[in-house]
Amino acid sequence: MTGNEHSIPHTEAGTPSGTPQGGPGGVLRSFGVAVDEELLQLAFTHRSWAYEHDGAPHNERLEFLGDSVLGQAVTVMLYRTYPQLAEGDLAKRRASLVSSVALSEIARGLGFGEFLRLGKGEEGTGGREKASILADSVEAVIGAVYLSTTPEVADRFVLDLIKPLLDDPNRFEASLDPKTSLQAIAASLGMPHPPYLTAGTGPDHAKRYTSTVTLDGVTGFGRGTSKKVAELAAARDAVRQFGPRS
Repeated sequence: MTGNEHSIPHTEAGTPSGTPQGGPGGVLRSFGVAVDEELLQLAFTHRSWAYEHDGAPHNERLEFLGDSVLGQAVTVMLYRTYPQLAEGDLAKRRASLVSSVALSEIARGLGFGEFLRLGKGEEGTGGREKASILADSVEAVIGAVYLSTTPEVADRFVLDLIKPLLDDPNRFEASLDPKTSLQAIAASLGMPHPPYLTAGTGPDHAKRYTSTVTLDGVTGFGRGTSKKVAELAAARDAVRQFGPRS
């Protein structure tokens, strides 16, 4: 399977889901990429795990490298793909593709949460589902791919990773600031800002939130490890549903 053939399925709430095959190495092989095993393990090693293991190496240096590779690959792709767009519009599109929200969607779709090495504290507070940790793991894996292959292969890998996001016709409208987008839809309908109904469940150290928002008969649903994340997900889901109607 080539990278272009790799797709990330989505749940009804718009969050990708998938079952990893053959561990992280198997996931990357589905993109036609082979990565040094030690680097790959390092890419999934969170600093909380390293702290509990005598200061062992962790993934933050790889994350630093991967962030740069990701940003350059996406910037060049957008520049070449959208010659008619001004700098400001290009910047907004780049932000929607490299944000923690977008990268965590990719990570969930590829099952990266299962591969993480976390400290006991982070494990106990739902670290495998935290958007920031998942997003960091994607950047670290990109860094590992860069070091294990070539800049050209790493660029291709990045573009294959974000292809499902690019294929979403509402991505650029909804993912950057979905609450604002939904407010704009409400205004165009002559309706007030839609209210969010958000509730948390579970113990304080591992609380999970669900949120719904309804506008003109359309209801968006979202989940998250914080109230903000759940409401953003609900707004994004609602905006996507309005897409074909707008």
